[in-house]
Amino acid sequence: MTKISIVTPTYNEEQNIKILCEDIKKEFEKIDLEYEHIIIDNASTDNTIKILEEICSKDKKVKVIVNSKNYGHVRSPFYGLLQTNSDATILMASDFQDPINLIPKYIEEWKKGKKIVLGQKTSSEENKVKYSLRNIFYNFLNKISDFELPNNTTGAGIFDKSVIEKLKKINDPYPYFRGLIAELGEDITTIEFKQPLRKSGTTKNNIFTLYDIGMLGIVKHSRKPLRFMTLVGFIASVVSLLVGLIYLVYKLIFWDSFSLGIAPIVIGIFVVSSIQITLLGLVGEYIGIILLHQRNMPLVTENKRINFD
Repeated sequence: MTKISIVTPTYNEEQNIKILCEDIKKEFEKIDLEYEHIIIDNASTDNTIKILEEICSKDKKVKVIVNSKNYGHVRSPFYGLLQTNSDATILMASDFQDPINLIPKYIEEWKKGKKIVLGQKTSSEENKVKYSLRNIFYNFLNKISDFELPNNTTGAGIFDKSVIEKLKKINDPYPYFRGLIAELGEDITTIEFKQPLRKSGTTKNNIFTLYDIGMLGIVKHSRKPLRFMTLVGFIASVVSLLVGLIYLVYKLIFWDSFSLGIAPIVIGIFVVSSIQITLLGLVGEYIGIILLHQRNMPLVTENKRINFD
């Protein structure tokens, strides 16, 4: 019998997780398919783990992995995907911003032979400024990326077992999931939906986590920033050489009357320094990713498992 895995990452979702498990169970009772619900928790500090233990004691289809610490919203979901062995795996958030009613739609497309089916937001009930900024970033990332990435997707969707097997062979300690699945070479199908607001609780995203995932997408899937830095360095060198030659000629012609003021020196120093600092910071991001790979650290370290055979 066909078996589907649902993977849900959690962190401090005590207000949502029980309702989510119940709704997913009801959805699978409607479509009459075998399933397992794997929840990977990032060492929640509220009652999430306690609630999960209670759910697992009553429902063996719910399986839980509790991480030893909070590994963030990049590594933990990816690790959860790698723990599945079903015919297909669905990744979805625990805050109901990935609607439950998308599950049968994902499965229907998968049964047609689609290997990867993602939910694609056409609009969102979240802050319009945030939504617009995300759109701008997705478009920018697509323009500089070595591969075309699906816009307005978070990675939530269904993945065939063959895709999961490919992911298991990839040794990436800090993956940018949207880019990774685009690199696999499989055709990606999307299902459009309007993203609702989070059901309860507060989002765990902030300026730092959004910067982290944004920069990760850039340095993981584009070499154009490095080439841009080379180009900027070359242009800056040519401009500096020309400016230097002009000042030299002026000084030689007007030796006694020409004197260089403080203003151009100060402006030149600050402009060149700001360019250098920005480019060094970008180089540092690339070096940081290389360091992560060289250390060969695990995606996550588990504290315990519940209901796994």
